[in-house]
Amino acid sequence: MPENTSTPLHLAVALDGAGWHPAAWREPEARPAELFTARYWADLAAEAEHGLLDLLTFEDGLSLQSDDPFAPDARTDRVRGRLDSVLVAARIAPLTRHIGLVPTAVVPFTEPFHLSKAVATLDFVSSGRAGLRVKVSARPDEAAHFGRREAALLRLDEPDTPQKLATLAEEFGEVADYVEVLRRLWDSWEDDAEIRDAGTGRFVDRAKLHYIDFTGPRFSVRGPSITPRPPQGQPIVASVAHRTEPYQLAARSSDLAFITPHTPHDARAALAEIRDAQQAAGRGDETVHVFADLVVFLDDRPGAAADRLARLARLARLARLARLNDSSGAEYRSDARIFTGTPSELADLIEELAATGLTGFRLRPGALPYDLERITRGLVPELQRRGRFRTAYEASTLRGLLGLPRPANRYAATAATAATAATV
Repeated sequence: MPENTSTPLHLAVALDGAGWHPAAWREPEARPAELFTARYWADLAAEAEHGLLDLLTFEDGLSLQSDDPFAPDARTDRVRGRLDSVLVAARIAPLTRHIGLVPTAVVPFTEPFHLSKAVATLDFVSSGRAGLRVKVSARPDEAAHFGRREAALLRLDEPDTPQKLATLAEEFGEVADYVEVLRRLWDSWEDDAEIRDAGTGRFVDRAKLHYIDFTGPRFSVRGPSITPRPPQGQPIVASVAHRTEPYQLAARSSDLAFITPHTPHDARAALAEIRDAQQAAGRGDETVHVFADLVVFLDDRPGAAADRLARLARLARLARLARLNDSSGAEYRSDARIFTGTPSELADLIEELAATGLTGFRLRPGALPYDLERITRGLVPELQRRGRFRTAYEASTLRGLLGLPRPANRYAATAATAATAATV
């Protein structure tokens, strides 16, 4: 077992349908008839909060799920269809008290003004526990829903070419601009802009609402927001990073990056690239958390999780044979490392990877609710025993849980400077 450094770690869980394995909806414990009900998601959130987890992320997209990450498929033996992740998080927020709620937004096709007020509203509804994961799309079928622009033709599984690198730089540059607009809109109301003085009839101080006047290559936003500054000042912004361009986005624009290392060497290399880019972006003194993603299949008995994964593969293979008389494509693959084992063995792996400098882990349960319960009732107690995880919630906001300060309002500082200059 790796040496215990007693440094507390952060834990997140990524929720998606019946679990991350495509055949998980056929497991005995699965609840496929409830995937589109509020109770299903509320029960998962309650279990995660019982385990004192830092945050939940909710997957989302603008097209039906597909085994091909770059194009639709016609499969009917997989979970297809989703609820809107921001609305799911907003429904869960009043039913939870501590855990962070981080929905996903596909940013190229959604307006930053609309998204900023939706996430600000989530922060109010949750009393300061909101975040947002920005997701890039390069799928033509998603662009076709909107008709305003064509999707960039990107396949990250193909070799890099000068054109591909230029397109990647342009697309991720746009996402960085998008996040900048979100942050400016969240700051466009000063914290004390609301007066609420019935005696004088003044509800708001209009001088403390600010135009953001952002202009970029693909959109411009004047502001201000119609929603007051969120309780956290700025909700957490997260992103998934697999290579240089998203590493740079994380370093420049995110509070939290999810990476997908398969080995400690992978983790060190990704961390080094993110930290170098963070320094180059002038954020060397800021905390940017980097979590490793792991797909997990857990059981208390050694070997049982691997047996369960093999059973899920057989279900997937039988479904494909029934449809296509074709046994290919049954083996489950993921961008993240797939772990099968006991909670204690997973704790060993987490400690090994944490020694590289990672500050936390986002776990993708292979099957829900089964693997989530093994995380909260098996892994969490094991990490607590090792002194690597909290035994109680220590903060009331997501920023507090992650040890991040509440940002100062950029426009308040500008307004104060202008007022001082006017009196001189």
